[in-house]
Amino acid sequence: MVKRSRIVAFFLIVLLLASTIGLTAKDIVKDIKLGLDLQGGFEVLYEVKPADEGQKITEQVVADTAEALDRRVNALGVSEPSIQIEEGNRIRVQLAGVEDQNQAREMLSTQAKLSFRDVNDKLMMDGSDLAEGGASQSFTEQGAPNVVLKLKSAEKFKEVTEHIVSMAPNNQLVIWLDFEEGTDSFQKEVQQADPKFLSAPSVNEVFNTNEVTIEGSFSVEEAQTLASMLNAGALPVELTEVYSTSVGAQFGEKALEQTIFAGIIGIVLIFLFMLVYYRFPGFIAIITLSTYIYLILLVFDWMNAVLTLPGIAALILGVGMAVDANIITYERIREELKVGRSLRSAFKEGNKNSFLTIFDANITTILAAVVLFYFGTSSVKGFATMLIVSILVSFLTAVWGTRLLLGLFVQSNWLKDKASWFGVKKKDISDISDGLDTLDLPTRFDRLDFVKHHRKFFALSAVLIIAGMIVLGVFRLNLGIDFSSGTRMEVLAEEPLTEAALKEELEAVNLSTDDIVISGDQNEIGVARFKESFSKDQVAEVKEHFSEVYGSEPNISTVSPVVGKELAKNAVFALAIAAIGIVLYVTIRFEIYMALGAIIALLHDAFFIIAFFSLTRLEVDLTFIAAVLTIIGYSINDTIVTFDRMRENLAKKRKIKTEQELEDIVNKSLRQTLTRSVNTVLTVMFAVITLLLFGSESIFNFSLALLVGLISGTYSSLFIATQLWLVWKKKELKKKGTLITYKEKKQWSDEPQV
Repeated sequence: MVKRSRIVAFFLIVLLLASTIGLTAKDIVKDIKLGLDLQGGFEVLYEVKPADEGQKITEQVVADTAEALDRRVNALGVSEPSIQIEEGNRIRVQLAGVEDQNQAREMLSTQAKLSFRDVNDKLMMDGSDLAEGGASQSFTEQGAPNVVLKLKSAEKFKEVTEHIVSMAPNNQLVIWLDFEEGTDSFQKEVQQADPKFLSAPSVNEVFNTNEVTIEGSFSVEEAQTLASMLNAGALPVELTEVYSTSVGAQFGEKALEQTIFAGIIGIVLIFLFMLVYYRFPGFIAIITLSTYIYLILLVFDWMNAVLTLPGIAALILGVGMAVDANIITYERIREELKVGRSLRSAFKEGNKNSFLTIFDANITTILAAVVLFYFGTSSVKGFATMLIVSILVSFLTAVWGTRLLLGLFVQSNWLKDKASWFGVKKKDISDISDGLDTLDLPTRFDRLDFVKHHRKFFALSAVLIIAGMIVLGVFRLNLGIDFSSGTRMEVLAEEPLTEAALKEELEAVNLSTDDIVISGDQNEIGVARFKESFSKDQVAEVKEHFSEVYGSEPNISTVSPVVGKELAKNAVFALAIAAIGIVLYVTIRFEIYMALGAIIALLHDAFFIIAFFSLTRLEVDLTFIAAVLTIIGYSINDTIVTFDRMRENLAKKRKIKTEQELEDIVNKSLRQTLTRSVNTVLTVMFAVITLLLFGSESIFNFSLALLVGLISGTYSSLFIATQLWLVWKKKELKKKGTLITYKEKKQWSDEPQV
């Protein structure tokens, strides 16, 4: 009997989800904060140094400096800036969407100290005498721009004017603005005549007022800038830029459009694949994956997190990885149907048997993502955040969401005797009375003998590793400025660029380099690298020049040698800690030989990505490390699914006495999980290849590293990790004579154990 109430409930839930997504998605997307790589802006990492001899840089001094920077940012009118204290004496400032980047950078680090002096240069008052927020731009009676200052004490100004009047005929109050850390270009914006002298009015009477007017040859913009600087106050320390990156607004807009377009294509391909291959469950997967994307954006909005370009890539990649949970569950259900179980029973057993596999596989990916978040910076943190959120949300949608929606139809009995809706043919279904177990089912890969040729695969990997070492020794890595220090400039032009033309424009601003690469669909992007890091004055000059020539500001990233070394060290730490965490987890959940096999396979994958980048001379930057850690997470995911099936096959036996039994277990496990492995890698590759073909140029290397890692990861899961386990277990078998399976450990505790 068909329970129509379950079907009605299904469609009501789907309708509720669709209407909620349709009505709120647009507002959620609109509210999400975009990173500077998507809307333009800049990021600067300052090192706080003493302004005077004997000054100590304490936590309070750094906190006060950050507060002063925050006041200056507020004066710029930037929405939702990010100012963070790092490593004790460093402050990272991120300003996304700022219109005039040069003005913002100058305003952040320039020391503007106001002073009132007599003609003998005796200090009478300084900036500390200003009321909070007491400077404002105004106009004289003649309409000329000026700056009006509100003082804390009218009494003090009265005393000052009394002193100046008493000095007649030298009764001038000289007003100075001292730019200790400023640049000539900025000083001239404030005062054309003299970078320090503002005015020297004659004082002929005593003023009992708390308001002072500064007049000069100001433009409106100059007067507004001066007022903002005075309100922000003087910085208590010296700030040195050790890292900076800036993105032109046009670059951000283009990157956003390209990556979203690539994401839509990749996701549509994944949806079509699931629908064609898994039939009705594939339709359920489309609903849960759509909900997954919506929930991720919603969570990001709730977290007030910043969405970066690598973050969007992680979201797209996350769809491909989230579908893995659906694939594992659906394959398990299909296996249960093939042994003759009813749909209800197959659904129950399939979900139960797949849960731990999905849990183990995702925990290891989270380990890699957490390490990436801890050691990463800026956009890499954005990628790691998105990856962590993606994994957690996929559990909610792909596991419980799928169970709920698919369960409603299963429990309704409407799908009874309709195994074809799950992609299972009648001829493949056995009679339940035959007593077949899912582990006994034949597969389409039964002719494949993975174990027979394992020595050949070991030899192939050894040859490739040696070749890779030679390549690395000869070519080394083409380290980006993140690790080698220096400056990277990216220019976007409306017309095709040539290397000669770009060199000529660089010479116009006194720059020279032979490291120039022209790219883009129509050669509209030019990338130039310099060994030296640029000062903020150079950055301002280059931005201004190329903005005039090409109509858009270039992207400029500059890294000091100190920060470059730190980033390289952190990258090595990140990889090492991720590897240790994975070994510990797999050892606890499985056994030490599986953990060692998995970690060697991971190092194998990471090495091939590195060797490939060395051979192709592609640039290695921070996003490359993100790609390597992502592949580590993905590869261990794939390996764990196989290990989990091996554990099940081992549990069917009380004892293992021959090497042939071990070989059969490995072969059978690989055959049984191969469909899942192929389907999962296909869905992830849909996402990666669309990013490669249609995504932003700035994440091309990241996407390519993922593609190489996917291929290497699939190979290592099949031919390295499991085969190494087999070799070690054979040695243990020779030594002990008999191995006890997982299932019988307690019962046969008097004998040697696995």
